Amino acid sequence: MRGQPVEIKQTKMCGIAGFVNLDEHRDTRAARDVLERMCRVIAHRGPDDQGMMIEGPAALGMRRLSIIDLATGHQPMFGCEPAITIVFNGEIYNYRELQRELEARGHRFKTNSDTETIVHAYEEYGKACLEHLRGMFAFAIWNSNNRELFIARDRAGEKPLYYTTTLQGTFIFGSELKSLREHPAFLSEINLEALDAYLTFGYVPDPLTIFRDVHKLPPGHTLTFKKSRVNIEQYWDFPYEQPQANPFTNEEECLEELRLLLDESVRMRMVADVPLGALLSGGVDSSTVVGLMARHTDRPVKTFSIGFHEDSYNELKYARLAAKKFATEHHEFILTPDICDVVDELVWHFDEPFADSSAIPTYMVSKLARDHVKVVLSGDGGDELFAGYTRYALDRKRSAFAQLPRLLREGVMQPLGRMLPHGAWGRNYIHNVALEPLDRYIEDISVFTRLNKPALYTSDFRQRLNGSEAAARFREIAAPSRNGNPLDPLLYLDSKTYLPDDILTKVDRMSMAVSLEVRVPLLDHKLIEFVCTRIPASMKMKGLETKHIFKRAVRDQVPAEILDRPKRGFGIPIDQWINQELRERLHGTLTEPRTMQRGYTERRYVNLLLDEHDRGRRDHSHELWALFMLELWHREFYDAPKVTGRNPTVREGADNPSQMNLPQMVA
Repeated sequence: MRGQPVEIKQTKMCGIAGFVNLDEHRDTRAARDVLERMCRVIAHRGPDDQGMMIEGPAALGMRRLSIIDLATGHQPMFGCEPAITIVFNGEIYNYRELQRELEARGHRFKTNSDTETIVHAYEEYGKACLEHLRGMFAFAIWNSNNRELFIARDRAGEKPLYYTTTLQGTFIFGSELKSLREHPAFLSEINLEALDAYLTFGYVPDPLTIFRDVHKLPPGHTLTFKKSRVNIEQYWDFPYEQPQANPFTNEEECLEELRLLLDESVRMRMVADVPLGALLSGGVDSSTVVGLMARHTDRPVKTFSIGFHEDSYNELKYARLAAKKFATEHHEFILTPDICDVVDELVWHFDEPFADSSAIPTYMVSKLARDHVKVVLSGDGGDELFAGYTRYALDRKRSAFAQLPRLLREGVMQPLGRMLPHGAWGRNYIHNVALEPLDRYIEDISVFTRLNKPALYTSDFRQRLNGSEAAARFREIAAPSRNGNPLDPLLYLDSKTYLPDDILTKVDRMSMAVSLEVRVPLLDHKLIEFVCTRIPASMKMKGLETKHIFKRAVRDQVPAEILDRPKRGFGIPIDQWINQELRERLHGTLTEPRTMQRGYTERRYVNLLLDEHDRGRRDHSHELWALFMLELWHREFYDAPKVTGRNPTVREGADNPSQMNLPQMVA
């Protein structure tokens, strides 16, 4: 018996870290010092509390962000058996239901926290406990009885987990790469395959990281470390490959069930002791989430939006429309180019090169929200799940290319596309026409394409890559689905790559940088399974109308001006800023001798990109930003000596993100 439960409504977000040696820790003080550094460097993920455990060969640590700072929420946490210990980052939304189920099976709880519920579920169901969890998570469980470490990551990839095994046989893990780098046995050798992938896609896709022999645990996977062996298993996947079970044949049947699942998913994520907020872009997804939140609270939802002076990027008109419709307590800021001064701080938080410039507004809207709340809901995931990106419609338009004879495409048009000089009219069009449909889509989502890499890469870099091609794994992922339609493979590909490694990575790092928890209701796995297995592709995209069934489901709730407007991404006017306030720094950085001496890129081609963008001949902002972020990453993580807490957000005495020095935001 472990005592009666303490009633707690606990909201928290954490960072976890740890390592397991081959043998017992001979010097527990030294092990504790290493673990303390690994935890301290991610203090921004959890400024309220720190916990550590050294047991045998294992060392587990965590940093905690909590709404109510109670000792009962402290980690590491134990189960009925002291031999089972957990550190946990995330939220389990069905933990009360699961707790009642476990109590009926004889388990006794000391707290009412979701952390302890996972431990008891593991004791009851073993590794199959994951089937019972509904939420976002990355956790590590140490079982001292069999000397086994069990690690799991949530299904969609909302929470991160990195790991490596050192030459000495020590297994190291953590929520962020910077934790791993604090271990003295960590080796910072650049992974050239990952570097090529970054320059292709603008991010490093799992399981790669920018460091050699260091990995991301993919979403929906578990890892077991025992007797110096690592075993990776997949426990869940987006079920596009499964034959659809009882698919809907008309939209009316689908709509009612879809609305119920959307409502349930939002409602489950609203459990907290304090008012929740929402990130409101003015798009369909975030407006839907805010509208559903408003149904389940008697207080105005706090909403947060970012805008720009540049009209073509400013969406505050639509955010204000949604805020008025749902009577929210609305907050907004206008971003100006001087906000780019935070870019070095963002580089530090990502740990890897990351070229999505929308990280800047994501960071600033998170900072804005954190001044008012600790928890927000967002609309991320809807485009991948319901086919919302305009590139899906573009791909459908281009499907006629596949009707051209293969001999014509491969024998005439491909060589012609390669022969035409850079900048020649029609070069990219001819190149795309010549490709197979999947390759054409991969080229569309690439920063630097196969057509441009020969001019970008130095001969030495190409030789060191030894024929490795970043797109090869993407082709494997997007193998044609059993449903026989061309859309599902693209949705599956984006759900397995762009969603976890760009969108969710951006949301996690930028929100955690200011100790803000973000919950993503559109990625509830019950909702995902329903959409993948019951809603046919023809309802997701009707003709060239993207997100068709989703818009129908929320049409009585979301203003028509939002539903019917053209799709826009959450971008910034980086194309203009590069030629204005950022010009001097970006040009200087990319043309400095030490940048060129990295040996990856040809000076002539980089200068050509700069010149064409300067003159307004072509928009190379995405390519230039990717190169800029790569060089800043080099200087932050590779050139500079490793110093724990060197970033202002984790300096001693600066755990509170509200104490950070940020550029002035204009109301």
